[in-house]
Amino acid sequence: MSTFAAKDSPTNLVELSVSELSGSIKRTVETAFDHVRVRGEISGYRGQHSSGHAYFCLKDDRARIDAVIWKGTFPRIRFRPEEGMEVIATGKVTTFPGSSKYQIVIESLEPAGAGALMALLEERRRRLAAEGLFDQARKRPLPFMPHVIGVVTSPTGAVIRDILHRITDRFPVHVIVWPVKVQGEGSGEEVAAAIRGFNDLPTDGPVKRPDVLIVARGGGSVEDLWSFNDEAVVRAAADSRIPLISAVGHETDWTLIDHAADIRAPTPTGAAEMAVPVKAELDAQLASLAARLRGCASRHMEHRRQAVRALVRALPSLDQLLALPRRRFDEAAAGLGRGLERTTVVKRRSLEQATGGLRLELLANRVAERRRFIGEQILRKERCLERHMLKEHSRVSRAATALSALPARLTGHLQRERQHLTSLMRHADTAVSHALTKNRSLMGAQDRILQSLSYKNVLKRGYAVVRDAEDRPLTRAAAIGAGQALAIEWADGRVSAVAGAEAATVPPPTPATEVPRKKPKPAAVSEPPKQGSLF
Repeated sequence: MSTFAAKDSPTNLVELSVSELSGSIKRTVETAFDHVRVRGEISGYRGQHSSGHAYFCLKDDRARIDAVIWKGTFPRIRFRPEEGMEVIATGKVTTFPGSSKYQIVIESLEPAGAGALMALLEERRRRLAAEGLFDQARKRPLPFMPHVIGVVTSPTGAVIRDILHRITDRFPVHVIVWPVKVQGEGSGEEVAAAIRGFNDLPTDGPVKRPDVLIVARGGGSVEDLWSFNDEAVVRAAADSRIPLISAVGHETDWTLIDHAADIRAPTPTGAAEMAVPVKAELDAQLASLAARLRGCASRHMEHRRQAVRALVRALPSLDQLLALPRRRFDEAAAGLGRGLERTTVVKRRSLEQATGGLRLELLANRVAERRRFIGEQILRKERCLERHMLKEHSRVSRAATALSALPARLTGHLQRERQHLTSLMRHADTAVSHALTKNRSLMGAQDRILQSLSYKNVLKRGYAVVRDAEDRPLTRAAAIGAGQALAIEWADGRVSAVAGAEAATVPPPTPATEVPRKKPKPAAVSEPPKQGSLF
């Protein structure tokens, strides 16, 4: 329908598409405004986009225009844009056909006059001070005698020569210079990187870490010193772990790094004087202190010597000091023999009481329990071995049955496996036989030990055991009464006997050596034990 209307229209205007019209407007605007300078206030600035470009607006009290700084142009901008900052932007005007908008592509940016620059400086100072970067509590004292000094400055100016000359005159130390630009584009980033670089040096690396830093520059205008008002430089100085001296400009010049530094020097030469002491003055002071120290030491030794002489006169003689210990020693030596006799009597009584509680039945019962335990262990092991052998025989039989069902092409392999299994069975039988033999030998050795402890071996040497009617062994003649029935056991048998009248005439033990004897308890079993103790 649009084509039909165009044919019927009496006008001679050329028909354009939207893209053609937008492109024509773009070329016209870019040709007419290819290089302009615009003054306005930055609005809507949020920093660089993830793409690296920066988008914001420039406005005044009646209008506004969109602005963009491309990623490649941003590093060349001398002043970083900030919200509310009045600037003068230089660039070209272009349009964006996708939304029918026009914008200025900024190629350079600068503050709108010295008044605006100072306002920006004051606003930045207040903001950083509010963060606590200028607090006195953050500042560190300078080392009294640094070994290494780091200097951040231009390597070609007169500042570095003044610093080196002053340090050499006062106290020669090792100086490391980190060359940077102190004016112009990118100088602030270089100064901040130099401060952080000195702080990142290892303490034991090939390049020694400085004990103090000096950031120095000669005098100049506000624009010349603007790099030292950069926020990155101020933050690097505040974060420095190494004490930092700021020596930027003359005595009347103040920059933001002066507030963040640990100490401000009026000039670079003054910074060198603050960093190191005067060696000649130190030598003179050391000589004076050494003389005073020698005098004090001499007087102190004389006072000590007099005090020792006075103490020596007050000390008692050697005989007086040793009289009391010598008397205590004599008394202890005199009582040593009596104490030894009393200790012997007490120990003898304790031994008799302990031996009185030993009975033959206890050892016999323990031997019998041990023999039963060993017999049970032997039976348990024999049953375990039998079950294991039956299990192995069953497993081998099942394996042989399974192997016989394999194809004929595995006959040779099965024959080798069968021979290996037969060998393993022989080895198992041999191991079981050896284990049984070893256990029998062990049991025999233990039985021989038990037999050697049996009282019957003592009877074979001609001794006899006298027992009462309750079959308890009698160890003392005083325990036998006249007419008491006795049983005397020799190695080949027992004989019954009756105690005669002579047994009653045996004198009883004296009270000093008599051991109280508890009333014997009846035997637990009526059958006499087969083994006993040598006691």
